[in-house]
Amino acid sequence: MSDSTQAKRPEVPGTGAGGEPLAKPSPQRRGGGDPASRGRTTIADGVVEKIAGLAARDVVGVHALGSGLARTFGAVRERVPGTTRSVTRGVNAEVGEVQTALDLEIVVDYGVSIADVAGAVRENVISAVERMTSLEVVEVNIAVSDVKLPEEEEEEEEQPRIR
Repeated sequence: MSDSTQAKRPEVPGTGAGGEPLAKPSPQRRGGGDPASRGRTTIADGVVEKIAGLAARDVVGVHALGSGLARTFGAVRERVPGTTRSVTRGVNAEVGEVQTALDLEIVVDYGVSIADVAGAVRENVISAVERMTSLEVVEVNIAVSDVKLPEEEEEEEEQPRIR
């Protein structure tokens, strides 16, 4: 059969002369480029500090965060009606555009391996911060400022709260 004798096929929208499908035109994007690249996201130091503080407290063997003085002031502040517990006490973050560095001050429970607790804190903090912020955690410095002795808890419970 020659081209002139071949029966003409009816044209169907979205198909070529031979009935083969045409490529769909891609939808036009306004503003150009990927939507994820249209602006900046900044994360405040306090946000990273909260994430790190909560992640550090989740580790078994961490009694508290912050130095003795900071914990004392925090305990007084928490007794004031309308205030909440500070999850950033003992945590300091320096946040850049794509990286962050953290300093934590912790109190460990007596009898635990400080090296193991510090390693677990470092791992948990890095995991939580990187997962939630997409920032690269370049370092987590941990200072162990105290060891919580079992008899210290009993002494605190015996003292009256109001004098």
